Amino acid sequence: MTEIAERVDQVRRFNRLYTRRIGVVQDGYLNSPFSLAEVRVLYELAHQPGATASDLARQLELDPGYLSRILRKFHERGLLDRTRSKRDGRERHLCLTPGGQQTFEPLEATAREQIGALLGELSEPQQQRLLGSMAIIQSLLDPCTAEDTSAFTLRTDPKPGDFGWVVKRHGDIYTEEYGWDFTFEALVAGIVSKFVDHYDPERERVWIAERNGERVGCLFLVKVSRRVAKLRLFLVEPSARGLGIGDRMLVELLAFARASGYHTIRLWTQSILLSARRIYARHGFQLVDQEPNHSFGADLISETWELRL
Repeated sequence: MTEIAERVDQVRRFNRLYTRRIGVVQDGYLNSPFSLAEVRVLYELAHQPGATASDLARQLELDPGYLSRILRKFHERGLLDRTRSKRDGRERHLCLTPGGQQTFEPLEATAREQIGALLGELSEPQQQRLLGSMAIIQSLLDPCTAEDTSAFTLRTDPKPGDFGWVVKRHGDIYTEEYGWDFTFEALVAGIVSKFVDHYDPERERVWIAERNGERVGCLFLVKVSRRVAKLRLFLVEPSARGLGIGDRMLVELLAFARASGYHTIRLWTQSILLSARRIYARHGFQLVDQEPNHSFGADLISETWELRL
């Protein structure tokens, strides 16, 4: 089986799962006498009184003939009113009758209860992951109507799983992008372990960036002395780059460092990490030392940068 065929099968498996969970494969959607398409039309009529058949066909991507039969059925059952357009006599503005509203409202309530029950089976973190994944799907398949998935949040309250994610993603990303070996992941694990063991919340901090319920970035400020701190473990997921996450985390770090009374912020990096170096320079850091070295299975040039606050 080809790779694209496997992906098609995976999408179809998801479709079968979701349609089964929300009852689409039943004879009547939500145990009603209406099909899923008919309920969708009722929903649009309830939320867009005055829409035309052309509007509905375009928004729902329904065949105009099929939609016409649905509307005729609704009209015959007393669910739909049609008013001739004053602008164009060939058009009819559509809206639900009071009976149509009474028919739609329990369907809407049942749908909300059903989705609420589905979410209720999940923990809060699982709900956030689900909603975040759905937002990503929407942004990929329908970018014109998707919500702003560029929005992100920063938090400074470490939670279970944060530090394991930091170690793993450093190992994954630096191997994928630079070919570094497992010794880099070991270095990151050591830094994280030391940070946790000696964490001073008054003078040290970790920033975790999240987007759509998923971790997408991190940055650490670690105490060296009363006047000097280190910037460490600066990472932004490839999928979230270009959104300003790195700059925002660095702005927050510098504000915290100044408020904590630090005089100098120091960092150690490698010359090939061009994007990070540009961000450091943009915020006033200056290169103060370079040294060739062989680390993480590669020949590198390590660099020390400093910023006087």
